[in-house]
Amino acid sequence: MADVKLSEWWVRPAGMGDLDGLVELAGMTGGGFTNLPNDRGALEERLCWSERSYAAVLQEPEDEKYMLVLEHRPSGRIGGTASLFSRVGVRWPFYSYKLTTLSMQSQELGRTFRTGVLHLVNDFEGASEVGGLFLHPELRTGGLGRLLARSRYLFLGLHRPRFGDRVLSELRGRIRADGSSPFWDGIAGKFFGMGFHEADAFNSVHGNQFIADLMPKYPVYVALLPPEAQETLGQPHEAGVAAQKMLEREGFGFNGYVDIFDGGPTLDVRVADVKTVREAVSARVSDGAVGGERLIAGGLLKDFRAAALAAGVEDGVLRLTAGSPFAVGDEVLHADF
Repeated sequence: MADVKLSEWWVRPAGMGDLDGLVELAGMTGGGFTNLPNDRGALEERLCWSERSYAAVLQEPEDEKYMLVLEHRPSGRIGGTASLFSRVGVRWPFYSYKLTTLSMQSQELGRTFRTGVLHLVNDFEGASEVGGLFLHPELRTGGLGRLLARSRYLFLGLHRPRFGDRVLSELRGRIRADGSSPFWDGIAGKFFGMGFHEADAFNSVHGNQFIADLMPKYPVYVALLPPEAQETLGQPHEAGVAAQKMLEREGFGFNGYVDIFDGGPTLDVRVADVKTVREAVSARVSDGAVGGERLIAGGLLKDFRAAALAAGVEDGVLRLTAGSPFAVGDEVLHADF
């Protein structure tokens, strides 16, 4: 799509009416995208889960998934999607590999040997997660990716009791042109008798408990992995490099955790330290003069919406032009875009 007009797009909660649009997007992911499986039935189940989550009355996070979509308001076209998970490790254990360094020294040989060691851990148990970010290839321009990604943090800011104190994001790892994974082939594939595609599809529908059932519990020495698997360890898929940079700008950091399937990096941060959450300001919407572009979000749960619009700010009032997704008198959060 040429000539993307950022002000014509908004982010809102996904509903069952978005299934066809999400199926179309899932067909473009190229595999390895657990939160947007290329399976209509699995996507329908995720939408049901999301709708239950929006409707739930909660005092604390339990096991919720909140799906969002990026919609072109004039046409209704779905251009992207993203998700938030209130608490990982509820339905099944949330496994990661933790990469540490082992140093060994021989005085007789006068040599020191250092190697990475992978430990199977559940360190993120109870944390929240942002994931499932996917944008139509034609729309990866004009700030739409930034709008979709950052809308999740304003959702966090508006619904703090529904999330944990720590939030993570798993980035898809490097895969070959044929869709196979060097990391999977180097470790897990040797124990499961299935290729990466099959394991990824099974995980999308049934979760990763089968990893705990069959994966060796002992640490894995990185030096024993094939060179290709070593090279991809902790590296994002080429399509995820921009997403990693956006996460890092928000304060997320890589602390040695990698995905057990494809070796992609897991980044995390305390919710209170997420830049957009920390810098967001509350205001009441009014009409009138406008100024520079602002990221704006308002409404709770199914009424949530976010957009990047020209807005003027003065004395706790946010001035918008008529026709925006926000009405005069609405209480919103806003931040620099």
